[in-house]
Amino acid sequence: MMHRTARAERRSKNSVATSSRLDSHRPSVTATSTPSSSAYFATAFATQNPWTTFLVGLAASVGAGISMGFAEALSDDGALTGRGTPWVRGTICGLMTMIGGVGHTLPYLIPDFWVATVLAIAVVAVELAVISWIRYRYMDTPFMSAAFQVMVGGALVFIAGILIGSS
Repeated sequence: MMHRTARAERRSKNSVATSSRLDSHRPSVTATSTPSSSAYFATAFATQNPWTTFLVGLAASVGAGISMGFAEALSDDGALTGRGTPWVRGTICGLMTMIGGVGHTLPYLIPDFWVATVLAIAVVAVELAVISWIRYRYMDTPFMSAAFQVMVGGALVFIAGILIGSS
């Protein structure tokens, strides 16, 4: 039997419209932290060239957005999960994936590699904290559990990027 907190019960009774809107947005919550992070961090540490890193990060973000958008749109016709039309879900998921990737790629427009890298890491940390909060607020995931899941995943992607780029 699934246990629901009192907070979740109150929200459930008062937010049918919000819930249905959120159902089509749920995939984008996890999509905003994408594998594109690994590609641009690997490039950053391999080249230590901010402009090259920016271009790779931009290409990876756009590519990940297209890929995630298609994957979400083609996953079901909406009848299976009741989460809205494929076009809406795919568009939301694709755009959020791209925006997330571009968000932590933009610091590499700064010509100083280390300043750009520190700023990119800070942007990623804020993105991961926001994703944790969204999972807590709208998906009834305990905050510490959401933060642990998102931060560990983010740390693994970051470490993979550094190791690959430094090899």
